[in-house]
Amino acid sequence: MMQKVNSIEEYLEVNSHFAEALDVLRQIINSTELVETLKWNAPVYTLNGKNVLGLGAFKNHFSIWFFNGVFLKDERKVLVSANKKTKALRQMRFESLYDIDKAIVLAYVKEAIENQNLGKELQVSRKDKVVSIPSILKEAFSTDPSFKESFQQFTSAKQREYVEYIESAKREATKVSRLDKIKPMILKGIGLHDKYRNS
Repeated sequence: MMQKVNSIEEYLEVNSHFAEALDVLRQIINSTELVETLKWNAPVYTLNGKNVLGLGAFKNHFSIWFFNGVFLKDERKVLVSANKKTKALRQMRFESLYDIDKAIVLAYVKEAIENQNLGKELQVSRKDKVVSIPSILKEAFSTDPSFKESFQQFTSAKQREYVEYIESAKREATKVSRLDKIKPMILKGIGLHDKYRNS
């Protein structure tokens, strides 16, 4: 699990194996009108308060995340979908500094900005957003409001992961033990699968 960082500089320090390469990507992105922020423990770049793209560093690769990358033409065929569940998100992956073609990166970044200006966003349906809370979790919320508040801070996708983890247990005793296990993680703002996302 990646340690919490308080600045972009700290993020680069923690990911020192790719710091130089990430800094090159930062310079390209910061040459545009995007605003650099820190969200979800990583650099995220916004336009009028909307997330456009972000940087991510992992053990063996680093990447640019395009939040609405599904709308990019991707003529160079350099984008990948991180997993089967991601609908809008696309990733441009690199394994070393030498993989970065500045002109291509800038072209994709500019297209992402243009798409954002045009309002191209994948609309999430209402049913995708609603998470059905099981009774065992509701009960825990009623006795600990801070626990409920922490859970509500998560995206609906992360909430759903926790709900499925509890609900997939066949025995009530297992559900209780799973709830005990995840409660400290939820209170700390850690998603169920975060350690895998950052590896």
